Amino acid sequence: MAEQAGELPRTGLKLLAEDAEDLSVISAALQDAVLKVGDIVYEAGPKRLTLAMNRFRWEGQARRPERVRAALQFGGVLGVAARRVRRDAADAVLCLLAVTFEPAAEPPGGTVVLAFAGDADLRAEVECLDALLTDLGAPWPAKRRPVHGA
Repeated sequence: MAEQAGELPRTGLKLLAEDAEDLSVISAALQDAVLKVGDIVYEAGPKRLTLAMNRFRWEGQARRPERVRAALQFGGVLGVAARRVRRDAADAVLCLLAVTFEPAAEPPGGTVVLAFAGDADLRAEVECLDALLTDLGAPWPAKRRPVHGA
């Protein structure tokens, strides 16, 4: 089926981040993504933090609102701390607001901060910034477009 003029192709998004500027692009793509606490997995052995989520396709604004299943993965993760995230409630839903990087006094390490609605966050201490965002399937119609207050 041919794409209509002005539409973005339906290929999945795949973004890498190795510095704070790169991460800001990923953060913009993930604004208003929703995920369950149970979809957050930290693997200490391989030093990996993975979050599976339903992200709002901000880049698809010419069409109807859409969401797509996506994964965000960080490598070189030394530890993860949660604040106001009920790790015992696997089905609790979080809304991701932003992803930022706070450099350490000794580069290239630092802390990745995932800020969620309700003043909750995850802080991942990393050896260096190594992030990958990738879409995992086809988008589907969203019930509504996220709205932000002024």
